[in-house]
Amino acid sequence: MYLNTEAKKELFKTYGKSEKDSGNSEGQVALFTERINHLTEHLKKNRHDYATERSLISMVGKRKKLLKYLEAKDIERYRAIIKKLKLRK
Repeated sequence: MYLNTEAKKELFKTYGKSEKDSGNSEGQVALFTERINHLTEHLKKNRHDYATERSLISMVGKRKKLLKYLEAKDIERYRAIIKKLKLRK
């Protein structure tokens, strides 16, 4: 797989509280963003891979729900993760 355990730990360490806290909302959003970016590149090369396209759409929806939760819970954390990941302009 393209994202091994060390890469995931690094993501959680960078965006979350610690490398073992995989349940943190910011860490999960960062992981989804990394996977979304990878699948987007894959779909640019393989246009007719419909199963991957479906899973990409599902992942975008999950990330959107997490961001919506984070926005309602703590707006400052939401703004910080948006800025770090450069999701909005």
